[in-house]
Amino acid sequence: MPRNLIKHGLIACLALQSLGCASDKEKVLPHGPVTMLDLWEAHTQGASSGRSSSLAAARATVKQGPIASSQSTDRSATNYSRTSENEINAQFKRLPNPDLVMFVFPHLSGSEEVPIPGYSTIFSMHSRVKYALPGERTEDY
Repeated sequence: MPRNLIKHGLIACLALQSLGCASDKEKVLPHGPVTMLDLWEAHTQGASSGRSSSLAAARATVKQGPIASSQSTDRSATNYSRTSENEINAQFKRLPNPDLVMFVFPHLSGSEEVPIPGYSTIFSMHSRVKYALPGERTEDY
């Protein structure tokens, strides 16, 4: 009796699997006229919603670079004085560190499979700030 039950269960599973293979990809996931490039450009540039402007604002704050120190109004000796700040900035230029945008798709997380919505994050390509050697070319090629 249990052998017949296992046999019939196995046949039922194989029949269900063959039904999955019978479906057509175009019927399940229709391909529209819009490409991924069109979607990306509409999201990052063309959209006038607050979300795209907040994305542009976030990129602008990340790409600011080092914050300049406040300039004093007395410039008599500041241009000719050697300080640690202007020596480092003059000799060791910061190398470009491009920002990368990563999109994390919606997923389930943890042992309870908590739903996590999709989100974008911005991070630098290099983990640390890199500096050029004195005399090394730092401008764009």
